[in-house]
Amino acid sequence: MPSLLTRTLAPHGTHELAALVSAILTHPERPAPERLTWHAPGPTGLGTTGLLTHRPTAPNRTTGATDDIVRDAPRARPITNGKAPALYCPPAMRDDPALGDLVNERLIEWAEQIGIYPGRTDMLRKANFGRLMMLGHPETDDPDRLLAAAKCGLAEWAVDDHIVDAEVEEARHEVIGQRLAICHSTIDQAHLPRRYAPQLEEHVQRDPVAKALRAALNDLSAYASWNQVRRLRHELAIMFVAYGQEGMWHTTGHRPPVWEYLMHRHENSFIPCMVLVDAIAGYEVPQAEFTDPAVRRAFTLAGTATVLMNDLYSMGKEDPGDFSLPMLIATEEGCSLEEAVRQSVQIHDELMHTFEAEASALALTGSPELRRFLAGTWAWVGGNREWHAGSARYQTD
Repeated sequence: MPSLLTRTLAPHGTHELAALVSAILTHPERPAPERLTWHAPGPTGLGTTGLLTHRPTAPNRTTGATDDIVRDAPRARPITNGKAPALYCPPAMRDDPALGDLVNERLIEWAEQIGIYPGRTDMLRKANFGRLMMLGHPETDDPDRLLAAAKCGLAEWAVDDHIVDAEVEEARHEVIGQRLAICHSTIDQAHLPRRYAPQLEEHVQRDPVAKALRAALNDLSAYASWNQVRRLRHELAIMFVAYGQEGMWHTTGHRPPVWEYLMHRHENSFIPCMVLVDAIAGYEVPQAEFTDPAVRRAFTLAGTATVLMNDLYSMGKEDPGDFSLPMLIATEEGCSLEEAVRQSVQIHDELMHTFEAEASALALTGSPELRRFLAGTWAWVGGNREWHAGSARYQTD
């Protein structure tokens, strides 16, 4: 299954599905954000008036921006050009290309220093992960905070590119488990007896991915509480489990059924990036609320929707044998790729509508921090879509 970076930078596809994907995912008139008030309509759905109409009054001292940005969240609407099924997703809350470029250039400098993606500076620049972080975290315009998020994201994706999909290094799927374990020892530091600790460190220093993960989380600690850093560790551990599953697919030739793939996408999604919404904005959701099963369910529904959207954006350029939701639906149901894409859009939209309704209900009784976090998640989803839509590498001929 192609990684995020390789999907972003893949050549344009030539099969007939490209036209359908382009029809679903492009729109000449981007819907603009609408300023919300206490009584103005917000996102549609059960209880949605409580989700994005919160009006915090205290300024955000950490970022220097006011919390009023939360009530500027855009409403979702189906996005289509009239020729294909609508993809239900909010637009981005803000777009500051100069800020995104600044973060991107600093991220490339950091990647070169660490040693990930050697000789691929141009590829990283085209991927423009700095823009993704600028779009996904609209509550701060601090490039240092956005860079901290970008370092974490790039280190996470490097695990996939170096170890799982082997797009940067030679494929060695038989050692995926060992390398993932060593990487995990750097984000949840392993404490070995004095005699053996140097041997582990020697392995870490030879592995640029392990070094990148360690450096990224260390840098994040300047802006996030220990509890927020621990959340990220937890999400990365889950993602590493999913990478192990994908490694099995590679080594055995297993083609997963749709249910297994959707489970995989629950564990291998944008959640490790999204979990930093409050940390990068400079506040913290109370732990009791963050760990509430209902909050977890809503949050992960949004995470799965974002990565299935990535599957759809990539369809116009992928090999028909690659793993993606539409490809697997077509295999399992014996239907056309066109029909499989339509079903994939419906699955994405079901997840988005469900998140919208459940997050709205949670916002009615949650703390101001939880309401802000749910609104921030909504904004992250919209920013993520805008990043995909704006990348020249995702456009199809």
